[in-house]
Amino acid sequence: MESLSFDTTFLIDFQRERKIGETGRAHRFLECHREMGAYLSIIAYGEYAEGFENPGDPAFLSVVESFEILPITRSVAARYGRITRTLRANGQIIGANDLWIAAAALDCGFPLVTGNTLHFGRVEGIQLLSY
Repeated sequence: MESLSFDTTFLIDFQRERKIGETGRAHRFLECHREMGAYLSIIAYGEYAEGFENPGDPAFLSVVESFEILPITRSVAARYGRITRTLRANGQIIGANDLWIAAAALDCGFPLVTGNTLHFGRVEGIQLLSY
């Protein structure tokens, strides 16, 4: 089975669609890819958690519990360092959390599902899927 890594923008859009009862682009993407493994960087998990006062909020848990977590490992950290160094040298640095999310996706070899392809597209070698 193939797998995908998801960015925080996807989670936010998915939750927004749920809140208004709309089957939007995030829901349609999941429906089309339901057989694939779904992974979430621990950094994206933390960014998404910021939007909830209570980490036990059922709305929060119902989304994040459907994902396997990609931890920060030595390998991810080394990849983060290489990506950051390259982007900084080229004057194309992106936010630190996005660098970690990209490093985790690259390290596991999964495409990154994001609404922010322009930003993540600066990272060499990353496979992006827009929804």
